[in-house]
Amino acid sequence: MKASQFSDAQKAFILKQGDEGVPVAEICRKAGISQATYFNWKKKYAGMLPPEMKKLKQLEDENSRLKKIVADLTLDREMLQDVIRRKPLRPARKREMVKGMCRDWAISIRRACGALNFDRSTYHYTSRRADQAGLERRIREICEDRQMAVGPNDVWAMDFVHDQLATGKKLRVLTVVDTFSRYVPVLDPRHSYRGEDVVQTLERVCRKVGYPKTIRVDQGTEFVSRDLDLWAYAKGVTLDFSRPGKPTDNAFIEAFNGRFRAECLNQHWFLTLADAREKMEDWRRYYNEERPHGAIGNKVPISLINSGSATSTTPEAGKLQPSLVQRLGAVHG
Repeated sequence: MKASQFSDAQKAFILKQGDEGVPVAEICRKAGISQATYFNWKKKYAGMLPPEMKKLKQLEDENSRLKKIVADLTLDREMLQDVIRRKPLRPARKREMVKGMCRDWAISIRRACGALNFDRSTYHYTSRRADQAGLERRIREICEDRQMAVGPNDVWAMDFVHDQLATGKKLRVLTVVDTFSRYVPVLDPRHSYRGEDVVQTLERVCRKVGYPKTIRVDQGTEFVSRDLDLWAYAKGVTLDFSRPGKPTDNAFIEAFNGRFRAECLNQHWFLTLADAREKMEDWRRYYNEERPHGAIGNKVPISLINSGSATSTTPEAGKLQPSLVQRLGAVHG
């Protein structure tokens, strides 16, 4: 019979025989167990009666169950702390969580901070900065007063998209979209971009399709450069900057960049810079002239460009530029 099939009473009887002087070899032969099993039982149950042996087994089972519970809770705690570490919560938000835990669970600040892996010195820190409520209110007012596009060339949105050639060399693509017509005047890929390169691209495009009244950009170094600022001032173009860390302030270009990546960048291999320019220009023409857009009534962007609403003044003397249709004809010709 297997050792695991012996009852507590049988084990106690076998051990009692050993205590009475019966040779171990004879006990093991009669019971059908090995001497190693006998000595293991003796080490574990020596001097115990069957009820005590049963109680010991129950305690061992309970201890094993508690160990499993502790291991599961420890793993849960580690996972929760890992989630908190991965999600960049601001200190103010963590302070609120600590206060809520102390209030709801009646625990100390030390324990709550430990559970959230939040430094107690940061919890107790008090900012010495002056109240910036007025500045924040003014920023909100500026955002609410942003110019809305009522025609082509009223507002452009501009940003960069990153990609690479088949060789692994990096690409930066300057993307520009007209927020009224969804027309894309340029997609310009280069290996690197500086402020003067942005000015060069914009000047080349604007000479053909006209100057916008406003260009919405983020806080990138190329867009806050002196070169772009001087160009915008000289051409009468307003640079409308997004708030830092607020990509939704320039939602038009963010949405376009997503479509551009899904429909063009992710669909092609670019062998060289020239190859990238050719494929991106083909896609730009398709986007402007063939692809319908639900936001503009399932029309193509170029259909909204008409001679009646597409005039814009030059910075030199307020003269009217030729209509966008005529200029675009020159571009595509």
